[in-house]
Amino acid sequence: MHQRTLKNLLFCCVFVFALSCETQTVYSEYYQLDNGVWKVGDTIQFKFSEVDTLEKYNMFINIRNDNDFAYSNLFLITEFGYPNGEVVSDTLEYRMAMPDGTWLGKGIGSIKESKLWYRENIVFPDSGVYKLKVTHAMRQNGNVEGISNLNGLTDIGVEITKSTE
Repeated sequence: MHQRTLKNLLFCCVFVFALSCETQTVYSEYYQLDNGVWKVGDTIQFKFSEVDTLEKYNMFINIRNDNDFAYSNLFLITEFGYPNGEVVSDTLEYRMAMPDGTWLGKGIGSIKESKLWYRENIVFPDSGVYKLKVTHAMRQNGNVEGISNLNGLTDIGVEITKSTE
């Protein structure tokens, strides 16, 4: 009887812990890059519509990289499309590593995941399909041409969570 009570208590603790860790994620999707290579001009597109037009949300671009990524930062071009046809473009720079080369992302082993802020407290004003297009804009210093094959990125993702504000 004592062992059964202990198991029930353990189950309840795990259940409460799992509930307390709920992140309020409303959308999450990843695109896996072929062989860890993102070719210049390749656009990754995400589409979503499962959002409440009255809520505030936070949006993140999630990047998974391995040690083949040879840069300390990452430049991205995004196009955010609203259901009414409006498109907002941005050029973004994210820091991926410390000056000593230590990755800023989290993870055990060779793959690190960076959760990068894209939009904070955004309201999706209209019902319908929203689109986020992402391309890389990486260049070597002193070279006008973009890097044709950006190595070391394994997955690109988007995550939308409910804002706590």
